[in-house]
Amino acid sequence: MDASGGLPGSTPRPLVGLPATEIAARVRSGELTAVEVVRAHLAHLDAVEPRIGAFRVVRREAALAEAAAVDASPDRARLPLAGVPVAIKDNVAVAGEIATDGSSAGRPVPATADHPVVSRLREAGAVVLGITRVPELCLYASTDSAGAVARNPWDTARSPAGSSGGSAAAVAAGVVPLAHGNDGMGSLRLPAAACGLVTVKPGRGVLPGGIGADDWSGMAVNGALTTTVADQALALAVLAGEEPAAPADPGPLRIAVSLRSPVPGVRADRAARAAVEETAELLRQAGHSVVRRDLVVPTEAAVAGLVRWFAGAEDDAEFLGLSRAALEPRSRTHARLGRAARRLDLVRPGPADRFRARTEAFFADVDVLLTPVTTGPPLAARPWHERGFLANVTANARWAPFASPWNLAGVPAASVPAGTRPEGWPLAVQLVGPPGAEGRLLWLAGDLERRRPWRRHAPVFDPLPSPAAAAA
Repeated sequence: MDASGGLPGSTPRPLVGLPATEIAARVRSGELTAVEVVRAHLAHLDAVEPRIGAFRVVRREAALAEAAAVDASPDRARLPLAGVPVAIKDNVAVAGEIATDGSSAGRPVPATADHPVVSRLREAGAVVLGITRVPELCLYASTDSAGAVARNPWDTARSPAGSSGGSAAAVAAGVVPLAHGNDGMGSLRLPAAACGLVTVKPGRGVLPGGIGADDWSGMAVNGALTTTVADQALALAVLAGEEPAAPADPGPLRIAVSLRSPVPGVRADRAARAAVEETAELLRQAGHSVVRRDLVVPTEAAVAGLVRWFAGAEDDAEFLGLSRAALEPRSRTHARLGRAARRLDLVRPGPADRFRARTEAFFADVDVLLTPVTTGPPLAARPWHERGFLANVTANARWAPFASPWNLAGVPAASVPAGTRPEGWPLAVQLVGPPGAEGRLLWLAGDLERRRPWRRHAPVFDPLPSPAAAAA
């Protein structure tokens, strides 16, 4: 068979660009083999990777061996992700591979066992195609390091965001239908918004943690990036160790809409505000109650989030045994501030607990909060690691103020595509819910997908053209 899955000389059956749910169903039924699926995706990776720089490691031979094991498995017909190629973010362990957390300051040692999220993906039949790039210590809203700048498939002059930027670029370019990521201050939702993908940042404790030293004092959680809500629901179920099931219809919801930025003086641009307003109107037409209401983020909560971010750099550098002197200049400053935060005992549970209580009180009479995800278009794809700490932190704060409060509160939040900007770049909105509302957010995201379908891949990289494009 050729790389697309067809016999030589026949009309190829497209394999690249299919949702994970469809690939798995066809492998389970025996219509496809996992090996031919993986070969097709490796061929596509070879074609697009030079332009997007999504992967630090490509596991070519290992992936084909894993795919062959799936084909030979007596349980293949029961595997929810049978033969689905996936990518893993470079800050969790993949057996036999080195996890660098985006830094060259450590001593590379291959992992002897998989992280639990990797184990669950593999047990479900997924095949690990490669390890995706991250910024150093996963600290920043762009993905770059010495000699490598990951690029957004929608426009390679733009960043796929961070820190799960390599994973997002891989999914948006059709290299894998599903990629692992994690989110400590927006690191799933920001790349999803920049690359036109869907993601749910679960609430604290829903999925296995174990990200770095202490999950950034509890703010960081694992998750996935996908092109469809059905794939997102499947991925979250697998990662949670649960049986996949469609989210239940919650009925009419009371939805709060807020455009207020948590960072004073920073506001969403016209296109981002319009995306929220249009989504609110779509939800109103769908029968939901829509109200205007802001959840104010107190100063002590904003400071608590920042000191956890700073401390996370120092804690993870210590945990990984990294030489502070060998860190990038921006990261050295970050870690130095983290040491000061620890020394002054600034990482305390009180502010986070109080903000979580405030958040739960807000959701006492509303079901979902609708906000922007970012203030404007994706950041430029450039070597941000060559710039100083202030330049990076300022760019992050100006572009991405809406995501981090929900990490501190430990509640679920989703990024859902909401059209495109005039320049053709993706737009997105954020859905936030109370503890335990992951299913509610998935259902609402799925309803938005049905009412306002989105292009699943970046146009230039789309291996399966949209019906409109095919007709043209």
